Amino acid sequence: MEIKNQKNLKLELLNMAPHFTNSVLVSHGNKCIIFDAWGRAQDWIRLLHERNLELLAIYSTHGHPDHISAAPDLVLSTGAKWFLNNADFNLIGWGDELLNEFGLPPITRDIVPTAMPEHKTTIFNDINMDIISCPGHTCGGVAFYIRDLGTCIVGDTIFADSIGRTDLPGGDTQTLKKSILHLYEQNMPDDTIIIPGHDNITNIATLKKHNPYFKLAIKSRAR
Repeated sequence: MEIKNQKNLKLELLNMAPHFTNSVLVSHGNKCIIFDAWGRAQDWIRLLHERNLELLAIYSTHGHPDHISAAPDLVLSTGAKWFLNNADFNLIGWGDELLNEFGLPPITRDIVPTAMPEHKTTIFNDINMDIISCPGHTCGGVAFYIRDLGTCIVGDTIFADSIGRTDLPGGDTQTLKKSILHLYEQNMPDDTIIIPGHDNITNIATLKKHNPYFKLAIKSRAR
């Protein structure tokens, strides 16, 4: 999937090997940022070199290994900043056994991420991004809403027809349901593309019609 706009902004959905997590590359000219850098850092570095892109930052929706595996080594190789909600710093290195199952090395623990900005940040010159707090799957889960691209990157908070699991460290079902309501209250247009951490993309209109948890949030808000 690829989305472009009139500001020379481009978003690409990438499934880096081994295919598992939805990673997102957003570029503006020869500058770029990565969301949920899964896979091997060397594969990302090769891609950046082939496209002559300078990596400015890495943003993680949460701290599980399948969303941050390449981030520390990308920081070491490129000098880019890695942003993660500090409530998830304690998850770095947790779950290395999952990476081992995929044939990936354990996460480098020497790199300390930069604490995630609150509410909003500028990603390229005049391009802003809303940062939406979405705890529940983990304590520090967030979503990234890029209005100029009509896209929200939600990690494992919500999927086309379900929500993220809550049986892992930091998970809490009631908190996650509140985060779903918080997402609904952002009043994103119905055609806003929703990119979950895994599986198929969707949009707000489809969530309203088919996702039972999003529909429940709408009902609770209407009371």
